[in-house]
Amino acid sequence: MQTRYLYLLRFVLLATDIILINASFFLAFYAVFGIQASPLEGSYKNYLLVCNLIWFFSSNVCGLYRNESLAEIVSIYRASWRAVAFHAVLFVFYLTFSDNYTISRAFIITLYLAISVAFLLSRFAGTFFEFVLYRHFKVSKPVAVLGKNNTGLRLAGYLEKSQNFKFEGFLHNDEEDTLFVKEDGSLLPSTCKHIADAASRGIKDVYVSLTPDRMVEAKYLLEEAERQCVRLKFVPDLTGSLTAPFTMSYMGEFPVISLRHEPLENMQNRFKKRVFDIIFSSLVVIFVMSWLVPIIGIIIKSQSRGPIFFRQLRSGRNNEPFWCYKFRSMKMNNDSDKKQASKDDDRITPIGKFLRKSSLDEFPQFFNVLLGNMSIIGPRPHMIKHTEQYSAIIDRYMVRQFLKPGISGWAQVNGFRGETEDPRLMEKRVEHDIWYMENWSSMLDVKIIFMTVINMFKGEDNAY
Repeated sequence: MQTRYLYLLRFVLLATDIILINASFFLAFYAVFGIQASPLEGSYKNYLLVCNLIWFFSSNVCGLYRNESLAEIVSIYRASWRAVAFHAVLFVFYLTFSDNYTISRAFIITLYLAISVAFLLSRFAGTFFEFVLYRHFKVSKPVAVLGKNNTGLRLAGYLEKSQNFKFEGFLHNDEEDTLFVKEDGSLLPSTCKHIADAASRGIKDVYVSLTPDRMVEAKYLLEEAERQCVRLKFVPDLTGSLTAPFTMSYMGEFPVISLRHEPLENMQNRFKKRVFDIIFSSLVVIFVMSWLVPIIGIIIKSQSRGPIFFRQLRSGRNNEPFWCYKFRSMKMNNDSDKKQASKDDDRITPIGKFLRKSSLDEFPQFFNVLLGNMSIIGPRPHMIKHTEQYSAIIDRYMVRQFLKPGISGWAQVNGFRGETEDPRLMEKRVEHDIWYMENWSSMLDVKIIFMTVINMFKGEDNAY
């Protein structure tokens, strides 16, 4: 829940960080070039603009100014350093491929030293200010809980740990009955007393946990609370009905319960992932594929007859088929849509062995990403035959089809790639794909990209 303090903190933190980024830029410039020079002239003026734009992007991707990050000091620190690291990667990447690359390496090093020190000091200062604020000013909202069922106990634990709330405890004793309403619909005298007690103690928000069969009591509780000028907030206790973790949202006036957490069902997250896919793929196509395709194409053509690219119909998002592109790594054969590549497969050409071992055969799939039927990171797309085969014998196999397939994925960087004739290996791959779907974040995608690059240089035993 957003409090007034969290609402203001977002803007204060954003304004402070922008000032620090710009101050660090000017400080680094004067430290390297002297005070007689001006950073607002020449190419450094453009670099300053790009530096600010990248900060807006990286901080947004890392969720630095979201409520969930601002709710705890540790989350702010973690998101801050992720944003700074991501900013450094993007800024250096931009500078490396800039047409008029004239920036000083000493300036870059000094800039990020200055940013690191500035952010460290600002976060320490913010921590101290927050400590003083919570200790000497009433910025924490006083709240209490009515109802000691499983959900009520868990809710109390959350409120106790949250610095944005001052948990005043339960409004009844352990030995009391947690029934609130008589059979005739009137409230029990003890319940009225508890609500009146909350009002006298200045508690304006009371959380009530009710099981679905007792939600009819909400009307009577609400009437009494509003007479006492106390807000009641009802938390459904579904622990007895639903065993799996769930999320609740609203579709118009209807509450909707989802038993599977899917961050990429959030349109903002999907938009961020798509923007990242387009930018990253465009850079790869322009700066890598432009010279890699002719070189690999000549070698492929010299070793076997046939096209440079190989395309195959594979299962995509929502199980819709699409044409997946790769560099051709095999001799022309009639089994490519039915038989997986295996160790010492005589269909694989010499250049094909290298391409598959280094994963370079997957690079044409960056065109698939630009077309929109693949993502940089996601579950690997399988042949139509394998989707039909494994969906019949592996539970939850089709859950992985909720996502766009990826060039690389969480299963692949954890060693589950290549031939999957053993159903147990496919089960592990599916487990990892579902874990990725339920735990997606922008930084997880970045982590998988780095792990994929490391594996490309190292080579993988299962790639053949």
